[in-house]
Amino acid sequence: MSAFKIYAVGIVQGVGFRPYVKILADRLGVRGYVKNLGGGEVEIFVEGEGAEEFIKALKDERPKAIILEELIVERTEPQGYATFEILKSGEEAQAPSNIPPDLAICEECLREVLEGGDPRRRGYYFNSCSFCGPRFSVIRRLPYDRENTSWAAFPLCPYCHVEYSSPRAGGLRRFFYQGISCKLDGPRVRLLDASGKAVEAEDPVLEAARLISRGYIVAVKGVGGYHIFAKATDDSTVAELRRRKRRPSQPFAVMALDLEVAGRLVYVDEKAAELLTSPQRPIVLLPKREGSPVSPLVSPGLDKEGVFLPYTALQYILLSNVEDKFAIATSGNIHGEPMCKDLKCVLGKLGRVVDFVLDHDLEIVHRVDDSVVRFTNGMPTFLRRSRGYTPAWIRMPRRLKRPVVAFGADLQTAGAVAFDDKAVLTQYIGDLDSFEALRDLDQELRWLVEVYRLREPLLVCDKNPSYNSVRLCKEWAEELGAEIAQVQHHHAHALSAAADARLDEPFVAIAIDGVGYGDDGMAWGGEVLFVDGGKYTRERHLRYVPMPGGDLAALRPARMAAAYFREAFSEIPQYLAELLPGGLLELTAVERELKSPRTMTSSAGRFLDALAAALGVAWERTYEGEPAIRLEAAARGGALLPFKAEDQVELFAEAVEAHRAGKPVKDVAYSAQFRLGIILGEWACEAAMSKGAKVITASGGAAVNDIIIRGVAKQIKECGLRLVQHLRVPPGDSGIALGQIYFVSYTL
Repeated sequence: MSAFKIYAVGIVQGVGFRPYVKILADRLGVRGYVKNLGGGEVEIFVEGEGAEEFIKALKDERPKAIILEELIVERTEPQGYATFEILKSGEEAQAPSNIPPDLAICEECLREVLEGGDPRRRGYYFNSCSFCGPRFSVIRRLPYDRENTSWAAFPLCPYCHVEYSSPRAGGLRRFFYQGISCKLDGPRVRLLDASGKAVEAEDPVLEAARLISRGYIVAVKGVGGYHIFAKATDDSTVAELRRRKRRPSQPFAVMALDLEVAGRLVYVDEKAAELLTSPQRPIVLLPKREGSPVSPLVSPGLDKEGVFLPYTALQYILLSNVEDKFAIATSGNIHGEPMCKDLKCVLGKLGRVVDFVLDHDLEIVHRVDDSVVRFTNGMPTFLRRSRGYTPAWIRMPRRLKRPVVAFGADLQTAGAVAFDDKAVLTQYIGDLDSFEALRDLDQELRWLVEVYRLREPLLVCDKNPSYNSVRLCKEWAEELGAEIAQVQHHHAHALSAAADARLDEPFVAIAIDGVGYGDDGMAWGGEVLFVDGGKYTRERHLRYVPMPGGDLAALRPARMAAAYFREAFSEIPQYLAELLPGGLLELTAVERELKSPRTMTSSAGRFLDALAAALGVAWERTYEGEPAIRLEAAARGGALLPFKAEDQVELFAEAVEAHRAGKPVKDVAYSAQFRLGIILGEWACEAAMSKGAKVITASGGAAVNDIIIRGVAKQIKECGLRLVQHLRVPPGDSGIALGQIYFVSYTL
């Protein structure tokens, strides 16, 4: 008789793995036990004549919600078990495993809500099962048992208890499911006004849908925080929401009932449909459909709409009863701060933004924003990796000698912890100039350190001395007596792309973004690097241009336009004064500074800002990357002009001359961005050939630009090399912590 001790590693807690193992064991007639352990893994002991068949079936037959990365199998002695049981979870950790992400409601659970015969679940707003529903957002600690989540506040009713306790009654979807609930014992929904006073309604969700249809603005509690819902087809409602949120032009996401409704708003191809309906349910940026009923004020000046589908029963029923079957569903926050995750925050900070609040009493433990994906050069690319994906780890091709905590960057950032060959990124945190976001980063990193029981970690952060993430890193070092490693910003971007692609060889990196602190003290951002693990050489870069006013130049693109005009034409057109808040006085001050500049930059982002202002596409930045995003949108449908520039200053001159000659803005914008990609691709090919590298990566915030990357890809294909794009983490600063960790794998 065979006997085995097995440790299952992957996403194996919170996804019905233990009941699946129990049902499989009973089917094959083997005996033993299964139990969760404190590192997120699952321990199995199995004995009997069918033990080897059990192991094979465990690998081959599991439901798709279970992600089994590794089975550690040890042959052992039989113990004489009479049955196979699910044992009480253990606190010990043998092999760390994944923390389950939040997943969208599955088709079977939604069918129960809409059509099912069980009155306990028909119309139930929180219906879920072993294969769907909240996970990470409700976890307090591991192992993933009900008492360790915010579901602990809802004791099971007799009917749920029977389903939970019996595989025959609960089936695989509800037997031993930790988040089991129904109308009798689950969370309650209520409708409040903006002051917190209860609003009488027979059904709060249906009343909220009616209010949204009438043009009211409603905060709705979701899985990882509150959304603000509003009518997306009414210009006055959208304009009022913008006024209240102090968000003049940043696009709002739109939640559509289903693919058919989404198809009325945007063009949805097969790849997009797969993403939209995936268990992760990200926001997907897709081309706006001609004649879309969505107000142009939802995403002004852009050619894409951010669309996503409901991922809870509550959201589905809400949208089913909204007149349009779609609505704005934007983050419930005030400008520059994280999304609210509790009612106190909503009433305190959103009281003047929303008219009503649709609330429920399932506590959100971890704030988790929606993930955002776009297509770049035909590849799905993260702008924000969060709900549905985090905190599932990312495996690297190299192992660490000790645990690492990475603090990322400062804008739209995420942190990470790492051990062995695994990097665990936090959910999207946001901009660290907000105290609340900085506190979130600190709390989430501490939680991951505790959950994975990391001892004496190395701390790693950026080299920019003014970053709040660097200050936080140094505070940790003082508290823990820990060692710090610091990584140049674009080196970390490059290594992030390499780790993402599981690349472990010397390579050439194109790093293009806004600004990163360079080793020479300048503001880098348009770089070609040769990277050999923990070392790099800067092979080429965009020509240095003054950055008048430093960070102020990033907020007012006309300042960068003035710098480029001076570099390209030795004169600055006076019309730029009309694009600056300070008018002629400000332009005069800019001219003075350009004669003896304090800050020089090679930033691709600042070049795109300058071009956007010069072409009249954008002359202010109200959200991160706005001028560049509008420039890419303005290029939609553009034709390729025969630009021949060899660097970005020459390219600026060519673009301006073409614009002055009456060429359409879309043609100029398209051609300039494509040519920038060609230039960077040429430089990267030259560097790769001189160094003997076979792979070129593209990373940085501007590496999501479809036109630039298509130019890069064309050039790299022509020189016979391979281009690697990001797939598992964002190319921007949200993915930089992965690169910081990968740096340590080479230097320890």
